[in-house]
Amino acid sequence: MMRKVPSWAVTALSSPRNSISSQTSPSFRCFHCSPKTWAIAHPITAHGPPPRAPKPAPEFGERVERRKKQEQSIQEGQNTNSQASQAKYPLKKRFWKYVNVKESPDGYQVLLDTRPVRSPMKTVITIPNSKRHLAEAIALEWDLLTSAQQALKHHLIPLTSLTTRATDIVREDGLGEGRIRKEIVTTAMRYLQTDTLLCWVPEKKLHDPDPVNGVLESDTAQQESLRTRQMKAAQEVIGFLTQTIWPGVEIKPVLDEDSIIPTSQSESTVNVIREWITALPPYEIAGLERAILASKSLLVAVRLIVEWGEHFGDVQPAQKTKAFGVDEAAEVSSLEVTYQTDMWGEVEDTHDVDREDLRRQLGSVILLISGDRR
Repeated sequence: MMRKVPSWAVTALSSPRNSISSQTSPSFRCFHCSPKTWAIAHPITAHGPPPRAPKPAPEFGERVERRKKQEQSIQEGQNTNSQASQAKYPLKKRFWKYVNVKESPDGYQVLLDTRPVRSPMKTVITIPNSKRHLAEAIALEWDLLTSAQQALKHHLIPLTSLTTRATDIVREDGLGEGRIRKEIVTTAMRYLQTDTLLCWVPEKKLHDPDPVNGVLESDTAQQESLRTRQMKAAQEVIGFLTQTIWPGVEIKPVLDEDSIIPTSQSESTVNVIREWITALPPYEIAGLERAILASKSLLVAVRLIVEWGEHFGDVQPAQKTKAFGVDEAAEVSSLEVTYQTDMWGEVEDTHDVDREDLRRQLGSVILLISGDRR
């Protein structure tokens, strides 16, 4: 019995989509054929004034007012505490108005109004009559201070602290002691064993980079190695010392060409240098200590002391222009740093600050030891 096929089935079977040829061809289907719907703007039907702004809860306003009162009370308390601290700690305020230099038969004194500047040991700082410039420089230090508390910071009064050191040595010499001298001599001899002026770098190896990229062949100064510069600087300073104050003393570098272990100076050399440092006058030995700590070199410090010290006028050159000053001492004691910064560049606020601080400390030494012989 045959069944009747519906008309919709016949139409579907006869459709080209269901033919064999259509099955082999690729079919396409659109995924973004959903109808578009447009926004409908409804008319505004509300009437009357706009709604009122929301108000904070009553407890919220109370918290705000309470915080304002707390801030006001804290601020008033801080002002009261600052006034009380100023009354309790007078160092917050400068208690002198004028700074003067007074001359006496014993020497110069720096006066804060009428009170002389004293050392931490309560000793009045008296500067020799031949060092008027040192007294004026100390007076300028104190005149630049804005509070007495700043006087407790040594970096703000470097000349005062350095002169105080010399005054303490003078006091100990008068009492027959010598504790400070022994400390300075011990420190100085330690620096001799690893003196910056005697520590030379090894010779240039094959794998070492060139000192300066793009250096001109005619520029012989830049072509010099660091070791050559160190040798020239050391020979100049050592030659002056061995001809002027230590005749016949042999000073040799503390590092060999291919060694990192320092070698010691001969026993005779150490004894001569130790005796010479021990016999220095108070101001010269105090300046020597500051110069050693600044330059990390005993030989550079000794050269600076002999060149500018008022007690070494018989061995100083006759001309007024000194051959070894602050710039020369700073350059000799920082040869390696200068060499490296010329090659790789310097770090801002580090190398430049250290360079100026070195010159400041060496300049304070010259102000301390120099003077007019009378």
